[in-house]
Amino acid sequence: MSLLSENHPVDLADRLRDTYTVTAEFISDIILQACRRCAAKGSAGETARVHHLIKSGAWTDAALALIDLELPQWQIRRLAYDNGEWRAALSHQRELPDWLDEAVEGHHADLSLAILSAFVEARRHEAPPTRPNVPAAPHHVNSLYEPVLVDNFA
Repeated sequence: MSLLSENHPVDLADRLRDTYTVTAEFISDIILQACRRCAAKGSAGETARVHHLIKSGAWTDAALALIDLELPQWQIRRLAYDNGEWRAALSHQRELPDWLDEAVEGHHADLSLAILSAFVEARRHEAPPTRPNVPAAPHHVNSLYEPVLVDNFA
């Protein structure tokens, strides 16, 4: 099941918030649920790099590599440590002032989990809408239906 379904963004964000440390199993689960390009055969070199970083236990580098691989249009805007918590912000255009930019943020006591939280939030913003904004018209037509002209031209 992918992150693009309706239930997973909240579920995965909750799991990230409740987790205290990163493990290889946890980051692999994030990859399975949220990453489309890691599963593609065409990016084998980049995917191998991510898996090598995971095996090495380089969680922060693996999170940054996931952003580079999965969300190339997003960039790290800000990493800050304040009152025992890391805050990571991702942005499309980091050169814009803060008040003009629509950045997504993640926060956690662990740096790599803060970056992964921002990654999941950015992925949620990138997900196509599952339902249209307007209701759809019925697609079936009754066989007894015939259009009738009701204009009065008199």
